[in-house]
Amino acid sequence: MEKRVIGMILTLLGVLGLVAGAIKFVEHSNNNYDVKVISVYGILGLIFFFAGIGLIRTTKDLPNG
Repeated sequence: MEKRVIGMILTLLGVLGLVAGAIKFVEHSNNNYDVKVISVYGILGLIFFFAGIGLIRTTKDLPNG
């Protein structure tokens, strides 16, 4: 059960990272700093998102008792 909760948290962090990257992409000015920030948000968001989804999918539910 704990792994599933960690998977949900990672998935939410990934979604937040992707949303933050998308917002920066829409608001960006043409300097090098913004491109780096957008890249970092996007890459970390994807890593967290897919790690969370993978953890949720591979964790089996065990009956209580």
